[in-house]
Amino acid sequence: MNFMAALNEVASKNLCVLEEQIRESISEDTFIFEACAPLFKGGKRLRPMLFLLCANSKNDFPQKKSMPLAVALELIHTASLVHDDIIDSSKKRRGVETSNSKYGAQIAVLIGDYLFAKAFQLVAENNYGAEVSSTLSKLVKNLCVGEIMQDRSLYEVPTLGEYYTRINLKTAIFLSSCCRLGAIVSEMDKREVENLTAYGTNLGLAFQIIDDLLDFFGDEKITGKPRGGDLKSGVITLPVIRALEVSDEAPTLRKIVTSGKDVDAAIKIIQATDAVDYCRTRAEAHIESARVNLPLTLKTSVALALEQVADFIVDRTR
Repeated sequence: MNFMAALNEVASKNLCVLEEQIRESISEDTFIFEACAPLFKGGKRLRPMLFLLCANSKNDFPQKKSMPLAVALELIHTASLVHDDIIDSSKKRRGVETSNSKYGAQIAVLIGDYLFAKAFQLVAENNYGAEVSSTLSKLVKNLCVGEIMQDRSLYEVPTLGEYYTRINLKTAIFLSSCCRLGAIVSEMDKREVENLTAYGTNLGLAFQIIDDLLDFFGDEKITGKPRGGDLKSGVITLPVIRALEVSDEAPTLRKIVTSGKDVDAAIKIIQATDAVDYCRTRAEAHIESARVNLPLTLKTSVALALEQVADFIVDRTR
């Protein structure tokens, strides 16, 4: 499914404006624009689109007021990817050369920092209030905590609980924050805010589980990332955890994943188990939980779009 097909006109009509304002936000310096603009090529714009949908979930929220926060969310996401690529020594992202590969780690760190700072500048200048600022600050903090936890446990096999804690911090909290922010600015009641937050959390958990599957079994030409990249970097994910539980070759697999070598052999062992079906079943369960949490008070068009986004998460190929 094409992601744009999952957006109703409430969000899609704002996409062109979003793209224009993203470019405008990084255009104050020629080098910064040239360094940052390629980072925004491709990508699904999932996070700002979720925010825009939730911001318009009951009544139309003014575009002039909502767009700076939507841009800030995409800037924060991109900044986190820039820093991730430095940590992982990644050469490509979305099929494009990474900042650290092109400019070196020192400049790449500053590019990421610039994008974080620009995001919070946009929020401060548009007076969204303390709750929005607090939600964004906690989001960035949790992204850092998740990355630190991951970096400190490279080449170690996590328990299922540890895996879920990590993907919640690195991915699910971001999507839940986008939905929460949309609910907050649209002045939904407390229960509706919490329901949309739970929708986003489950969406994020499913998103990361599918992402972890694609790392092993996705088409490199479509994903834009080398197959087995996480494993080579020492990041052990759900397909491996499951295969280690059920495979007759578990000792061999454990030796491979704790060394980061011979990834192709690891993929073959995982493919011989039920790991793919197991991961998809878990992702689909989270998607069902996401749907259950959608408030009944949502506009019909928004509710339909959020259900279609959920479908996209489990059907995606990149």
